[in-house]
Amino acid sequence: MQLYHHPYSMDSQKVRLALEEKGIDYTSFHVNPAVGKNMDSFFFRMNPSAKLPVFKNGSHVIFDAIEIILYIERIAVVSVGNHGIAFSSEEVIEWMRKVQEWNPKYFTLSHIPNKYRLFASKFIRKVVIARMAESPGLASAYHSKLREAYETEEKLKNPDVQKRSKDHLVQLLDEVETKLNETTYLVGDEFTMADVMLIPVLARLVLLNLEDEYINCRPNIAEYWSLVQKRPSYKKVIGKYFNGWRKRKTLMKTWCILHIRNWLKRY
Repeated sequence: MQLYHHPYSMDSQKVRLALEEKGIDYTSFHVNPAVGKNMDSFFFRMNPSAKLPVFKNGSHVIFDAIEIILYIERIAVVSVGNHGIAFSSEEVIEWMRKVQEWNPKYFTLSHIPNKYRLFASKFIRKVVIARMAESPGLASAYHSKLREAYETEEKLKNPDVQKRSKDHLVQLLDEVETKLNETTYLVGDEFTMADVMLIPVLARLVLLNLEDEYINCRPNIAEYWSLVQKRPSYKKVIGKYFNGWRKRKTLMKTWCILHIRNWLKRY
């Protein structure tokens, strides 16, 4: 089994958390979207949306995070002969979908300083144009990604787009806060795949330095966040890259690569 992913990708984090929690071995391939590696023709042919993650098991290829996680569950059940591992309940799946409905794209981009965001956006557009020239057979698909990049910049100028994303997030967190009045984890007192979906949302808020505004002001979520950070899966998938000084190291590494490639015109 192969997983194409990156620590920056929330959906990648969700899938990797599931793999670690279920104890499934896989071959890891890092594809950094911040420097346009998801636009390379090899990856683009496999997934023209250029989104992460991509999960491959033989000829079986899955792009959707929830579908991948449910597939991982089936593998885990078969692997252990159905001893100690159960499929996700309807309530778990309902919460998985509810969390997944929030799209972090515009919320995240709106909290990145303009000078950094615009520099990265311009670089990615150059990458797309370069890949289009290298692979004329994929020109139409690359052109769609280029148009999408310009549309994203236009939407970020619209305060209503940002407000809708924020309001959706607040509504989700308020529901989670209410739910955690009754349970230790999102669906009961046992860790489930619903928690796998939620943890990267909270990690993204911390990455954007919004912990006080969205997490610490909700006591149940704050307690939950402290609890899940102790899990080995969290430490391996997220903490390894974004806890403490590691966050600065991860971000600076990408920023340096961006500047060097841009200076050398290596798109």
